Amino acid sequence: MDFNGSDTLPGPRSEDHLPHTAQAAAKIVIVGGFGVGKTTMVGSVSEIRPLTTEETMTQAGIGVDDDYGSESKTATTVAMDFGRISITGELVLYLFGTPGQERFWFLWNGLFEGALGAVVLVDTRRLEVSFDVMGRLEERGVPFVVAVNSFPDAPHYPAEELRTALDLPPDVPIVECDVRRRASSKDVLLTLVRFLHSAALSGALT
Repeated sequence: MDFNGSDTLPGPRSEDHLPHTAQAAAKIVIVGGFGVGKTTMVGSVSEIRPLTTEETMTQAGIGVDDDYGSESKTATTVAMDFGRISITGELVLYLFGTPGQERFWFLWNGLFEGALGAVVLVDTRRLEVSFDVMGRLEERGVPFVVAVNSFPDAPHYPAEELRTALDLPPDVPIVECDVRRRASSKDVLLTLVRFLHSAALSGALT
């Protein structure tokens, strides 16, 4: 019996059901440093209620965690964020947001397993944190696009300057976004899907 005295347990909400037209699904990881907007992106774009594993930041993290922006950020992802979006009636993306704090990066290998592609979220105020992130993806052979999250006080650089600073190959897309907006986050995912499709046609993905 459930808590209401009924003999049946509540099932998933109707909006959480997988569309009956879905024919293909892909696992996508959203990665980046601490506070770049991964949880926000998953939450803004997911068509189902997102699963988050945020925990309150405590004194124990001082001197251990990246404390950038901690004056306004009170929680951090400790395992993963999860959401889902239907790109078309046939294609569904399962989104996995990774934890940003370096002490939780050991979880990344499991999250990368089976991933078709990735979104690397970048904050132009601290580009240096992106190098380790992209290096891990390259080591695992996970193709990715770079999405520059538009923070109000962040400097703006032309795409080619960013490409040089991040040492990106010419074929890796760079797109600006506001992860608080669903349409903007969806555009990033569409850019990734188009990139993966183009790479598959060219034989770059095997």
